[in-house]
Amino acid sequence: MLALEVALLSDRGGRKYNEDACGHWHSGRHLCCVLADGAGGHGGGDIASRLAVQELIARFSQQPSERAAELERLLRVTNDVLISERVPGTAKQDMHSTVVCLVIDFVQHTAHWAHSGDSRMYWFRQGRVLDRTRDHSLVQGLVDSGVLTLEQIRSHPKRSELRSALGLAPEMLEVSAREAAQEVQAGDVFLLCTDGLWEYLDDEVLESTLAAAPNPGAWIGELATAVRAAAAHKTSHDNFSALTVWTRAAPAA
Repeated sequence: MLALEVALLSDRGGRKYNEDACGHWHSGRHLCCVLADGAGGHGGGDIASRLAVQELIARFSQQPSERAAELERLLRVTNDVLISERVPGTAKQDMHSTVVCLVIDFVQHTAHWAHSGDSRMYWFRQGRVLDRTRDHSLVQGLVDSGVLTLEQIRSHPKRSELRSALGLAPEMLEVSAREAAQEVQAGDVFLLCTDGLWEYLDDEVLESTLAAAPNPGAWIGELATAVRAAAAHKTSHDNFSALTVWTRAAPAA
C-alpha cells in the first residue's frame, strides 16, 4: 500500500474573482483529486469551477472509477450538469470551466486521469517530469503540428484560446483520458495546476523547487512565491491554483 500526502492552494492573483477551484476525496482505497479553472465573467467562472469540482467528487465517491473510460464518462456527465445550471440573463448564462481529475488506487499502486482544457497534471518520478497532460488549446495544436515549441506556448498571444472545456455542447467536448491505469511507484509526485501557475513556471523550475522542498506544503508554498515573483510586472495576473500528491511506501503493519 502507498501512503499519500496532499497539499493545495488557490490564489486569486491580481483578479477581483478567484475563478479556480480544487478539492479531493478519499476512501480506504482511492484518492480522487479535481482542479478546475472557470470562465464566464462577473462571478460566473467561480460558480462553474466549484460546480465542476463538487460534481466530479460527489459522483466519483458514489461509484469510484477503475478505468479512464469511466472517468471520462464522469467528466461528460459533469458537463451536462454545468450546462443545465446555466441561467440566461445572469452570471451563470455562459459558464465554462477547464477540469483535470486524477485518481490514485493506493492499494493497487495505480493511477488514471482525465481532463478537458488547459489545466494540467504533471507526473514526476525521481524528481523529473515523467509525463503531463496535453492542453486542449490552439497553441498546443500548433506545437503538435511543429509550428511552435513547447516553451513558446507560455508567451504566445493566443495561449488562452481553448479548443475545449466543460460547458461546450456534448458533441463538441474534447476529453482526454489515459487508456490504461499507470503503475505508481513510491516516491512519485503528482501536480495538478491551472494555467495561471504553469504559464510562469517551466519544467526546470518545477523540478528544482521539488528537489529542494522537504514536504508537499513547502513545495506548494515555493511555487506560489515563484509565480508571484514572475508575475510581479502584471498587476492583473491570473488566478493560480495547484494541488499536489506525494507518494511513499506505507509503513509495514
